[in-house]
Amino acid sequence: MSELKFTTENFNSEVIESDKPVLVDFYADWCGPCKMMGPVIEEIAKEYEGKIKVGKLNVDDDPEIAQQFNVMSIPTLIFFKDKQAVQRSTGFIPKEKVEEIINA
Repeated sequence: MSELKFTTENFNSEVIESDKPVLVDFYADWCGPCKMMGPVIEEIAKEYEGKIKVGKLNVDDDPEIAQQFNVMSIPTLIFFKDKQAVQRSTGFIPKEKVEEIINA
């Protein structure tokens, strides 16, 4: 399964109300580091399938969600657990660091 697409319409039900932890990649299509992060997010989505949800939110399409979580730079990864944002990272990070966020 590839990563999910989060939007204003589904963010609350798919992320906040999720019974599983959720990793959200806040990105934009024009962002170079975001493009570098893409394959890492795809790998994480496949490897953690069934354990966590992994998805992307385009900050150009849904800026209100980015504002709600104070996303000022992209890419920003936010890990949600039990209806709360519990971990965050900004800028490109390697897969190992993403796994550290998930396993923290």
